[in-house]
Formats: sequence, structure tokens, C-alpha cells
Amino acid sequence: MAFTWSPDTVWLILQKAWWFLVVLGVLVAFHELGHFLAARWVGVKVLKFSLGFGPKIFGRKMGETEYLLSAIPLGGYVKLYGEDEAEATTQEDRARSFAHKGLWGKVLIVAAGPGFNFILAYFIFAGWLATGTPLFVPTFQDLSPDIEAMAPGSPADLAGIQIGDRVSRVNGQDISTRNELFDAVAKSKGQALTLEIKRGGQAKTLTITPTVAPGPQASSQEPGYYLGVEETPPLVTSVVQSSPAAKAGLQAGDHVTKIEDQTIHTWSQMTGIVKENPNHELHIEVLREGHRIPLTVTPSAEKTMVNGQSVDIGKIGISGPGRSIMRSSTPLMSLYDGLGATWGWTELTAIGLYKMVVGDISSKNIGGPLTIANISGEAAAQGTSSVIFLIAILSINLGVLNLLPIPILDGGHLLFFLIEGILRKPLGERQREIAQQAGLVLLVGVMIFAFWNDLERIFLK
Repeated sequence: MAFTWSPDTVWLILQKAWWFLVVLGVLVAFHELGHFLAARWVGVKVLKFSLGFGPKIFGRKMGETEYLLSAIPLGGYVKLYGEDEAEATTQEDRARSFAHKGLWGKVLIVAAGPGFNFILAYFIFAGWLATGTPLFVPTFQDLSPDIEAMAPGSPADLAGIQIGDRVSRVNGQDISTRNELFDAVAKSKGQALTLEIKRGGQAKTLTITPTVAPGPQASSQEPGYYLGVEETPPLVTSVVQSSPAAKAGLQAGDHVTKIEDQTIHTWSQMTGIVKENPNHELHIEVLREGHRIPLTVTPSAEKTMVNGQSVDIGKIGISGPGRSIMRSSTPLMSLYDGLGATWGWTELTAIGLYKMVVGDISSKNIGGPLTIANISGEAAAQGTSSVIFLIAILSINLGVLNLLPIPILDGGHLLFFLIEGILRKPLGERQREIAQQAGLVLLVGVMIFAFWNDLERIFLK
């Protein structure tokens, strides 16, 4: 099969593999750096610092630590002296041994790994906000498949969808996020979809046939499809200073009603017209405090990738309603707002994980290395800022997952230390060994399941 791939396909795969290594390398390096620095801080000797597992590709010893690049790029590790109590025999050895450190020293070393993942995300978010760029910080309410706005005459409108409806199933499959709805529409290829909705405590079933989405993608080789339901109405909540929108006189609170005499109903309808008209003057009408005000705005041109080609799209510098957008008023405020952004994404990740465990969200959302490689490649195609943003999000995911109380993960070790603190003595060696084996089986099972999901996304989409 591989020998039938075109050169373009091979090149695309190589690009995604490269960006997978870059993104994962940054995440693992920062995570292990936390363990490394904490160990050095409390006086534990670090024997090895490795990016990757398995056979050594490259290694160099500096001081008492050997730094390694290993063959399997799916993680990394820091090997500490004295992880086995029997390893340290003399008083001097015990002073540098992990097993002989006090409880709080061991807790610090283990917690520093995921802690550094949160710190990395904070640095990225704070730096992002310091530039004045708005940051996407969603909540589950923002992501839920509720219908908040709809284009008149669209497939959703004609099928009887109403604002306030919540889509619960698509073609018999449970969904819990807006992205799952949009993914199903995108994959429909224009075929009819059966939607189950909840309206006022009642369940209804509707059949809707997506149509080709308006805009530049309509004429592409792989057109997009849409239902006409959008995330938000065309309400401006903030305007970037010195942007085309600010120069045109747009203000927070304006409701865009028309562009070039075309009535505007949804946020995406408005932004679609703006994107199609870089450097072209647009006449718009906004509703402000009950008055209709005509304005003229000229979108600036910004480079982006569409179907693998670089094109200009229009931007005017506004953001829409909801709690999803965060912006810092000054670079100094970004230091505080970065904490809020980090907490927001951490909370979203933790709640999403909980909902997945209890079954509120499909386990099909679990992704493995192929999914990470794919989204890394897509982020790289959109520019450096997208890759940096992706690193921040994945760093938070890595931090949260590592804090789960599963033996073999950092959270499992912290659970052992909690038990040690309560019992005033560590768990027995046999008990820890059984727990580690159970944790390993569980972790391998999750990894296999994630990889299976990856394969289904590739071959069954």
C-alpha cells in the first residue's frame, strides 16, 4: 500500500511526523525537566535524563548525569539514584538517594513533572496575551451542541430546528460537543443526517440534508458542508486597538445587521464575507442602542493555508460573544490573565476526562500518537502561533493525565506517598509491585484503545 502513495502524500506524512516529534519533544523535555530540577534541588543524584524510551541513539555524560536521546519517541524518563532502597549502602549514598529522602522531598520531585507542564502552558498563554492577541479559553457550555443562532432558509431552518435546541445524537451516535456535530456534517458528503434533539424536556427526531457551505470552499475540490447552525450571533464583544474595525468606528456591543445590503444572521456568515474580501471596502450596518448606524470597513489581508495553498483572507479585528475569548488590557495584566487561561483549559480538560469516564462524552474522542501527529501537522500548516498554542493545550493534557491516581503515572506515586503519610510508613514492596503491574496493564490498554481510535479515524472516515 505504501508504495502506491504519491510523492505529495509521502511528503505530507513526513511533515506531520516531523511536527509530531517537535511537539512531543517539547512536552516531554519540559515534563522531565521538572523532575530533574526538583531532584537536583532536594539533593537527589540524577543518573539519566532521556528523551524517548528504548535503545540509545545518542548519549553524553556531563557531570554525574547521562543525557540520552532514545529510539522510541513516545515519552521520556529521569532515572534517579536510589529508587531502590537497597541501592544506597553508605550514609553518603543515602544522602543522595531518592528512597531515603523525606516524604515532602519525594512529593516535590514527582509533582514537579506535571507541574512543569502547567508552567509551560502558563508561559505560552501569558506571552500570547501580552502581545494583545485574543486567546480562546472555552468552557463546556461554550462547546455544547446547543443551537444559539441559525441562518434563515438554511437546511437546519427548513428541517424545523429552533434556537435553544440541543443536539444529542447524530445518525444514532451520541454527541456531547459542537465539534462532534460539525465533524458529522463535514463527513456527510451531502447525505441526509438523522438528528435527535432535546427541546423543552422533549426529544424529537429530524432529518436534515447538509448543503455545500457558502464561501470560497464551495468551489474547491473538496467542498465543505453545513447545516446553517452557528455558535454565536453576529454580536461584537471587543475590538482590537488600531484594527480596521476600530478605525471604522465599530464598538463593543454592536450587532452587525447588514454587509453590502446582505442581511446578516450569524457570526460565521459575517466572518465569511469578511474573509472573502481582503483589502476590499465593505459597507456594513450595525445596531447600536436601538439605532442603525452605517459604517465602512476595509479588512486587512492575512496569509493562511487553504487546501494546502497560501491565500489571503480578510480580518477586521473583532471578537464575538461568549466566555471563550480572553484578552489582556496591558502586558502586565497578561501575567495575571495567563493564570486564568491556564486554569480554564485545565478545568475543561479535567471535566472532559470525567465526562468521558462516566460516559457523558464518547470514548471515541481519545486520540493517540497518530491523532497528535495529524493535528501537529495541521497546526504547522496554519503557522507558528498555532503550533505554540497546540503545545500549550497538549501540555495541560499531559499534566492532567499524569496526575491521575494510576500506578506507574506520577499521580499513582503521589497516591502512594499520601498513603505513606497516613500510615506513617510506605506500602510494602509486594503491594507496590502489584499496583504497578495493574497500572501498566491499564495504561497499555488505554494506549491500544487510543491507537485503534486513530486507525478508525484514518480508514473509516
